[in-house]
Amino acid sequence: MQKRFVSIWFCHLLADWQLIRRPELAAVPFVFAAADHGRKIITSVSQLAHEAGIEKGMRAADAKAICAGLEILDDKPGRPAQLLRGLGDWCIRYAPIVSIDEFGMDSLLLDVSGCTHLWGGEREYIKEIITKFKSKGYTVRLAMADTTGAAWAVSRWGKRTPLIQPGGHTEALLSLPPEALRLDDALIMKLRKLGFSQIKTFIGMPRSVLRRRFGEAFLLRLAQAIGTEEEVLTPLQPVLPFQERLSCLEPIKTRTGIEIAITKLLECMCKRLQEEGKGLRTGILTGHRIDGKMVQIAIGTSAATHSVSHLFKLFQLKIDQIKPGLGIELFILDAPKTGDVEVPQGAMWTATPGLDDQSVTQLLDRVAGKVGASAIHRYLPATRYWPERSIKGAVSLSEKPVADWSTSRPRPTELLRQPDPIEVMALIPDHPPKFFIYKGVQHQVAKADGPERIEREWWLDEGEHRDYYQVEDDKGQRYWLFRSGHYGVEKKYKWFIHGFFA
Repeated sequence: MQKRFVSIWFCHLLADWQLIRRPELAAVPFVFAAADHGRKIITSVSQLAHEAGIEKGMRAADAKAICAGLEILDDKPGRPAQLLRGLGDWCIRYAPIVSIDEFGMDSLLLDVSGCTHLWGGEREYIKEIITKFKSKGYTVRLAMADTTGAAWAVSRWGKRTPLIQPGGHTEALLSLPPEALRLDDALIMKLRKLGFSQIKTFIGMPRSVLRRRFGEAFLLRLAQAIGTEEEVLTPLQPVLPFQERLSCLEPIKTRTGIEIAITKLLECMCKRLQEEGKGLRTGILTGHRIDGKMVQIAIGTSAATHSVSHLFKLFQLKIDQIKPGLGIELFILDAPKTGDVEVPQGAMWTATPGLDDQSVTQLLDRVAGKVGASAIHRYLPATRYWPERSIKGAVSLSEKPVADWSTSRPRPTELLRQPDPIEVMALIPDHPPKFFIYKGVQHQVAKADGPERIEREWWLDEGEHRDYYQVEDDKGQRYWLFRSGHYGVEKKYKWFIHGFFA
């Protein structure tokens, strides 16, 4: 595939941003300035101030003398980078890889290889981006070429066409000044002093001569511009291994349109996942609206899966959370978390499929989509004796227990994390309670069984043993109660409720 890159130069980035916030400044020349060694230096210039002769890098006092009505605004460190990041996130609808150009901190670089046909061709692609930014209030210049260096140079210094045809980037560079190679001021002054006013005056010189005169950094920039040295872009958002994009010819505003988009994205992604033996564990659907805002929903699965129908049902539960506004023009489906999918052995019948049955895991996923994954818990037996420590939470549905459940004694269906104290009236020494009071409600005990003594794990902590009773009140409700410690004259024993039977 032919590599193609786009450079978007924001000619007056801070000034345009300020005009969007304060339209009343449209008729006033203004600049941004920052303190530098006890004096204010201009960092950004509006169009009117530029026409009045104000340039970036001038002292604010000199600029004020040139233009009496000049308004000077305070600049904040890092503001251009913050603005470019926001604009770059918006540009992801046009290319999967968008990077901030750190040389001038006023442009974006896009890797648009294989993207332009979605807008009807390269010329229409450039026109679309310029129109969008102009409607938002930003003045931009674009260029497209085979290298990022050539695109950057033409966007600033080119005078013929912003669209450099494949293979024509070197010729497009010849008539441009050396500043177009992204060189520092010291190198520019040296080149100008030697009479190199255009790139064509030195591009054909031997590399050894150029290296000796101007250094390795100069050769690197030249090689990046003509394409003999690859320049790697650092994307604002790393491209995930499993990501699908769907551009819409017309903005999508209806639920039906969103469902169709999700189905198409899932079909493409699940096909790739299935070919690699993978399944989705976490899915994120992002919608880029035409007003520049993003809407996002996410799903999670209990086990890795590449079933289109199952994943669509999970997304379908959250479609109501998507606010399309005036319409969504780009959908992106990401799978940041995946897992290996084990194909189960087919069987004619099975008595107790349990969690190995895919229908069970799919049911759990749908329940989690409605009430939240935090509401679903799975517990496994632990090799401990004390009741609170005899169970542990499972990490996943596929985790296997290291011990068997103890069935020698009945245990409550719901076990409290910590026993709650209760008030009890009981005969001594080992009779079960006649009644107990829990949370202000008195329960008359109709039936009881016990005691079952459980000794404390003395190698872990100190304390009294417990005598447990299973009791049933006059309403048929069953509880698990215990007395901590022996009866005695000092009455150090206490009663607690620890669980509820079904």
